[in-house]
Amino acid sequence: MRTPGKRVRRTGLVRTDKYVVAEGIELVIPVCLEAETVNLLRDQKHAEKDDLERLRRHGKVSAAVEAA
Repeated sequence: MRTPGKRVRRTGLVRTDKYVVAEGIELVIPVCLEAETVNLLRDQKHAEKDDLERLRRHGKVSAAVEAA
């Protein structure tokens, strides 16, 4: 079974005392979310509800204004 996620090709190096061999390897970027990303998504929900008190506890809050 293959690990789900985005696959990217990179060059990996195998090193020994005498040689260094460059070979193509495949890296997998997993589809799961980091805890920090989940927290940002939660903050977005609080922003949509105008929960400024909670947002201010976690960071600097700025208001969006229409630019002319």
